[in-house]
Amino acid sequence: MTSIAADSRNPATFEPTHRRLTVLKTQPGGRHGAARWGVIGLALGAIALQVASFFQPWWWIKLYAPQYPKGLKMVISLTGVTGDVAEVDILNHYIGMAKMNDAAPLERQLAGYGIAFVGVAVLAVALLAGKRLNRLLALVGFVFPAAFLTDSFYWMYRFGHTLNPEAPIRLPPFTPQLFGNGKIGQFMTFAQPSAGFWLAVAAFVLLAAAAFARSRVCAGCARRGTCGAVCADAFVGPSAGAAS
Repeated sequence: MTSIAADSRNPATFEPTHRRLTVLKTQPGGRHGAARWGVIGLALGAIALQVASFFQPWWWIKLYAPQYPKGLKMVISLTGVTGDVAEVDILNHYIGMAKMNDAAPLERQLAGYGIAFVGVAVLAVALLAGKRLNRLLALVGFVFPAAFLTDSFYWMYRFGHTLNPEAPIRLPPFTPQLFGNGKIGQFMTFAQPSAGFWLAVAAFVLLAAAAFARSRVCAGCARRGTCGAVCADAFVGPSAGAAS
């Protein structure tokens, strides 16, 4: 660019000068970069909640009868059943039901590995999924609590429908109530989720928020037109969001 400088002593005298203008390149930082790290923060928070859920009870069931006015309580975690299990097993013997700790033996052994796998999957999707796969982030968080509910219902159904026909007390096949009030013989039951399950649900909520935020970030990415199934910049890489 050329500018005209006038001599203060002689206005008719002009001296041409040249100046260079610096061209600024847009960098993938600032608010856009903070949003990317916000998504990763939500994903890491969800992983922390899932790990914490492993150490907490997921469900509890209480049985009431005249001879047990205070009730019998069983606490279900990912690694087994605790509480008044011995007493409940004695009662179950009379109706031909299997022992409580016979339920889900493989699931209990693999629960820790399942939590680890979910954590790795969350981080992998958060970093590597292309814009079309953003919803996978929420789906990964949904799988674990949904699998727990499905598996729990399966074992409830199986226990109530495989009663020993030679048991002293004969009951028609039944499925113990998984939510709220129910009845088994002369026993009233009550069941509801516990801390571990709600931690897993909270993890899912965080991942749903992360998936939404990630979709917004990807919509504003300079490479959104060429993004496929995999994010070439690992979402928060040094050149993430910058034009090629």
